This record gives sequence, structure tokens and C-alpha cells, in this order.
Amino acid sequence: MRRIFIKAISLFMILLFITGCQNKIENKNNSVITEGENMHGYKINDDSMLYWLGHDGFKIKTNDKIIYIDPFDINESETADIVLITHAHFDHCSIKDLQKIVGDKTTILATADCTSSFAGKIGGKMQLVAPNKKFNVQGIEIETVPAYNVNKFRSPGVVFHPKENEWVGYIINVSGTRVYHSGDTDFIPEMKNIKTDIALLPVSGTYVMTPNEAAEACSAINPKVAIPMHYNKIVGTIESAEEFKRLSKCKVEII
Repeated sequence: MRRIFIKAISLFMILLFITGCQNKIENKNNSVITEGENMHGYKINDDSMLYWLGHDGFKIKTNDKIIYIDPFDINESETADIVLITHAHFDHCSIKDLQKIVGDKTTILATADCTSSFAGKIGGKMQLVAPNKKFNVQGIEIETVPAYNVNKFRSPGVVFHPKENEWVGYIINVSGTRVYHSGDTDFIPEMKNIKTDIALLPVSGTYVMTPNEAAEACSAINPKVAIPMHYNKIVGTIESAEEFKRLSKCKVEII
């Protein structure tokens, strides 16, 4: 009887260990982490995590700050300290999703055409942005960079993301690690001047870079790691991300 009891306890401990591993699994590089069933993240540094929320949406979580980028169709309720919006399209500037995460002390950085839709619907503090600006928001250094199309057309001669709209990507200094979110863009000349440790790049084609174009951009930027985005919602599939990884000369993590 004692032997059976000991075996039962041992079996219980093994199952408990396996369950814990399923809730938090790290790869050999201690980078890509899965927490729970739907939360996939990348370890930026010892103080910070980056979580992909689907499409172009991300959450950066540090010891004392919560930063969201382009939240769309999210299942989040954790109040933001900072929200970064790249442009006014509905899948990036989503009032419904901002209402889930914006509090009275939240600072929202967004382009003028996006903030004009906020009146009476969103709280927090607004900060207008345009390309090639620098900000210090609650102690976080943030730069804006251009984001636009050169060869993705909605009609002859008219691109989906015109340069003259002054839409943006962001570079966020996260505890000494630079994270670049490109926004919706093609491979543009300005990317050759971007200095970043982590590059978040769209890969779906149609409205943004194709996997091949994103791989070219990755080579020009030369980050320590690139993470694909803009797939599995609206347009693009996991195959788009996998093709980007196959074509890239840079290290790529799919989260």
C-alpha cells in the first residue's frame, strides 16, 4: 500500500511539472515564450517582454510600464501607460480596442487623422506625431520614422499608404534595447538608416511588404532579430511569416 501511495504521489508531481512547462515554455535561446494558451511573447531583455496580439498589435511590458502598439481585435484589459498608433486605418486606430486599455493617465501617440476621431470616446492624454520626431513619454524614449507604400496600389497611381499622409513607424527604447515597429509600409529607402535591435516587419503583401520584400528590408536594417507581423487577420497567413523566415538572412522569430 505504501509503495502504491509513493508511486501515486510521484505521478502527480510529474503531471504538475508537465503542466507548468506547458504554461511557460522557453526555447534554447531563452527568447520565444508561450504563456498560457493564447499569449506568445519574446524576451526583449531581463526587464521586458514583447507580446504579439495579432495583426500589427503588440504589447511591451517592462517592470513599470505597459505599452501597446496598434491594438486591434484584442482580448486585453490591462491598462496602458502608453499607446502608439501608426495610422488611421480601422485595423490600427480602433476606438473599440482603445476603450479596453486606455485609462485617465494613459498617453496616446497618434497621427492627426487618427486623433480627430477620438473626441468624446477616448480618455487619456493625446500627443500628435509625424515622421522623424523624438519624444520622451513617461521616461520612455520614442522616435517616429516614415511608413508608406511605393508599389501597393488601391487604384492606378494611388497607393494604400501615401507618403504625404505622414503616417509613421516607431522606435522604442526599452531599457536600452531598441524596438522598431515599422507600421504599414513597403521596403523604403529610410529603412537603411534605422538602427534597432528588434524589427517588427509586415509580411502579408497586398497592403504592405511581401515576404521577399520584408527579407530585403531586414537585410538593410540588420537587426539582431526580426519578428513578422500583419498576417492571420485581414490578409496574410502563417505561411507568409514562414516564407519570410526562410528568405531572410537575419535571425527571425515567429511568435
